[in-house]
Amino acid sequence: MAHLVESMAYTNQTPWHGLGNQLPKKQSIEVWAQQAGMAFDIKESPVRFMTESAGSLGAIMTFPEQKVLYRSDTKAALSVVSNKYQVVQPREILEFYRDLSEVSGFELETAGVLKAGRKVWALAKTNQTATLKGNDVVNAYLLLATACDGSLATTAQFTSIRVVCNNTLAVALNNSSNAVKVPHNTNFDAQAVKRQLGISVTSWDAFMYRMKTLSERKVKSHEAMNYFLRVFTDPSTTATGLSNERAMKKVQELYDGRGKGAELASSKDTAFGLLNSVTEYVDHEKRARTVDHRLESAWFGQGASLKQKALDQALLMIA
Repeated sequence: MAHLVESMAYTNQTPWHGLGNQLPKKQSIEVWAQQAGMAFDIKESPVRFMTESAGSLGAIMTFPEQKVLYRSDTKAALSVVSNKYQVVQPREILEFYRDLSEVSGFELETAGVLKAGRKVWALAKTNQTATLKGNDVVNAYLLLATACDGSLATTAQFTSIRVVCNNTLAVALNNSSNAVKVPHNTNFDAQAVKRQLGISVTSWDAFMYRMKTLSERKVKSHEAMNYFLRVFTDPSTTATGLSNERAMKKVQELYDGRGKGAELASSKDTAFGLLNSVTEYVDHEKRARTVDHRLESAWFGQGASLKQKALDQALLMIA
């Protein structure tokens, strides 16, 4: 996939993925839609096919169980989905933040398009922030994303971003989930999603309490090595002892001082430092075909799963 720089926008500092058109603060939803490449609609058309006839073209037939989704601007096909598939428009993703921005003080910071329009997202800074020892600041953001190719339900999740290094980590809303997900076989109700996210304040407080506890949990060298082994060893190959040695070496270097913020009191020789070495690796160091691929992985794919595993393993150290 080619870079989609023209299909992303941001305000304030350059985002961790380094992509997009920079905008002044407090831009309208309409400006965001234009500058983020989200000012198009996803259209629908029945699936049609042509039958063959001896020596000539056959009849044009319709397959009623499925439909083609395509972009209104370029007419490019995006996917073939079930007729029951409920499309969420790019503009709806941005509109989700209108009242949050106007009433609750949220501030859109990045938004854009991935995979030529198959996936769209927006990220807004909330009013929630916390500071760990060493003046290590962590801010809360709200991410909303959807896809029209079946790869992602419409997903709203709170995400923490550590200012010193721009590391991102999903904030768990409860013990079993870190997101509100709306399947595409149901209608996307923005207000209902916001009501479900209403517990965010207490979730953020609980999340930061855990981060504070991790920052106070001192770690010995053998504990660090065991942590990295647990994070980077594939359970299906545990019997043979196979692990991702290259990744382990890199995160060890980040943890030992090469990572951004690794020398802060909150991170040096702590479980919080272990966790951040993995999140920095996923967001900034992990091999990826393009920066766009890294972003998608870090938020929605293997990278996000690896960060969740790293968090789970870190929390076991303070259980």
